[in-house]
Amino acid sequence: MKYYLSMLLTLCCLLSSSANASQTCDAECQLPQIHAYFKALDKVSQSGSSEQDVDDFLGLLHPKVNYIHLEYGANFDRASWRSAFIRNIARGAYQQPKEQRVLNYIVGKHHVAVEYAHGSIQPDGQWQQEQPLLVLFGFTDGKISLVKELW
Repeated sequence: MKYYLSMLLTLCCLLSSSANASQTCDAECQLPQIHAYFKALDKVSQSGSSEQDVDDFLGLLHPKVNYIHLEYGANFDRASWRSAFIRNIARGAYQQPKEQRVLNYIVGKHHVAVEYAHGSIQPDGQWQQEQPLLVLFGFTDGKISLVKELW
């Protein structure tokens, strides 16, 4: 009986640790998602972007994502963030071909602080950086669940 109890306890521990491991998201998991976030956001922010581009972008994120922008007073859940994008597309807000790039990052527990900048490609092919900005990404269940702009 002790043997079976011991085996059951071992099995439970193994299953518990593998379930926790599948939900963790370290730098190797986080950084590709952050780069994909900026690439998809660039596509949404271009002239001619569509609702599908917005849905593709939001599809990269946790279903309960929260977007906060302190300077603009924005605090969006997924649905309200989608509506804001659609309104901006409808009013033609996205006209300039900008490209965002990650300049630096600091990885913390379930969060990554990212220094990034908007910029544009010059005629010589060089990327011209604008002012560096700061954003904090939070992760839940291995996906981006918080985007907090700190500029």
